[in-house]
Amino acid sequence: MIEMTLREIANVVGGELHDVVDPQALVTGSVEFDSRRIGSGDLFLALPGANSDGHDYAAKAVAAGAVAVLAARPVGVPAIVVRPEHGSVPATSVALSHDGDGSGAAVLAALAELARVSTQRLAERTGLTVVGVTGSSGKTSTKDLLAAVLAPLGAVVAPPGSFNNELGHPWTALRADADTRFLALELSARGRGHIAELARIAPPRIGVVLNVGTAHLGEFGSREAIAQTKGELVEALPPEGLAVLNADDPNVAAMASRTKARVVTVGLSGDADIRATDVGTDEQARAHFTLHAGGESIPIQLAVHGEHQVGNALAAAAVALECGADLATVAEALSGATAASVRRMDVTTTAAGVTVINDSYNANPDSVRAALKALVTLAKPAERRSWAVLGEMGELGDTSVIEHDAIGRLAVRLDVDRLIVVGTGRPSHGMHQGAVMEGSWGEESILVPDIDAAIALLDDEIAPGDVVLVKASKAVGLWAVAEHLTGAAEGNTAR
Repeated sequence: MIEMTLREIANVVGGELHDVVDPQALVTGSVEFDSRRIGSGDLFLALPGANSDGHDYAAKAVAAGAVAVLAARPVGVPAIVVRPEHGSVPATSVALSHDGDGSGAAVLAALAELARVSTQRLAERTGLTVVGVTGSSGKTSTKDLLAAVLAPLGAVVAPPGSFNNELGHPWTALRADADTRFLALELSARGRGHIAELARIAPPRIGVVLNVGTAHLGEFGSREAIAQTKGELVEALPPEGLAVLNADDPNVAAMASRTKARVVTVGLSGDADIRATDVGTDEQARAHFTLHAGGESIPIQLAVHGEHQVGNALAAAAVALECGADLATVAEALSGATAASVRRMDVTTTAAGVTVINDSYNANPDSVRAALKALVTLAKPAERRSWAVLGEMGELGDTSVIEHDAIGRLAVRLDVDRLIVVGTGRPSHGMHQGAVMEGSWGEESILVPDIDAAIALLDDEIAPGDVVLVKASKAVGLWAVAEHLTGAAEGNTAR
């Protein structure tokens, strides 16, 4: 964050100084909510949690170097105290159900305001460019590609994984300092107004909308409502800004009328301003294509897996070109960019010769379809046996069984050799039944009750050369299957 005194921070967030000896003491670092990560000059964020309360770690954080604590009550060490009446935050994906007195919401509201002021001052004083990315799928992969293509132009701050809610969004924005040239952020939503609020916290100059799918359909009720919310990003852009829109998605292309900013379209469409032709994949399911922009063209070979990454790469290229990169720099950066976020199309070959596609961080119908196609692309040319280990996709509302049935049928149509459906609920049964009705016979598709049963089946039957895709909504925890197969410890990848 931009350097501020404790007095300045208190004024920004509407808080009161408690146990502060020097109100002019500077916060020169960032904001941390994990006391184990505190460094000298940081500000510690004391959040009440479901299992622990950050206020209990305030003294430890100050002893570790924190200048003060942003808290909801006095903690016996230097603190900026905010009260529940000082603000509210949108209820996106951080649950505050345990926050009965509103103290957690007050601290998050203060964090949001601090991030807004810090980002605004950096934009005014150092020319910081904020890039926001939203869409039903592909946000994290695109954000990672953005970080790669912008890096040759200057220092980039981007969130780890998909840290894109009312805690992660301002926390990431506050990682930017006077040396940061680009801040690449994901914007997620579970209801109308959420993206608008996140855009208020860190106002973007460039906004990217990837697609409008069925993720979170249960919350929104319709694809039209999802489109309305995703479009809040382009509505937040200034007239001198840029909206990067997917020309191949009519719901996204229609957002051009909702923004004051200049619009650049990307896609496979011949009408797109920045487009891809000659799209194909190699034996590792890594896409290659010809990138066309501004009357020039250049071949691109991606290092990330899946043909669906072409659209993500086009969006990243559009942003980089806007920020001053040339086509050669974009091509080199895209070709060298690897998966930077865990459990997202992470392809590993074990010592036993089994290839594991760990795409288990989250799932929706669009991302599962893309992952299944990548699995088949990776396995079939070499006549390797393909396995899809799939769990339930959450937040699909009344369409859940139908969507799961369609995925089961797609697995059969793509000729996936073995489908393991994990779960006991109606959606899991729907996926398995869809595969059976589409023509799965014998044990091509099998329904197992839990993760342990899936692991036991794989241990008994997988063989060297097999390719295994693992994917489900994150609540299922199906990454345990992938990490068992690869020998990775979950503790090594968890935040």
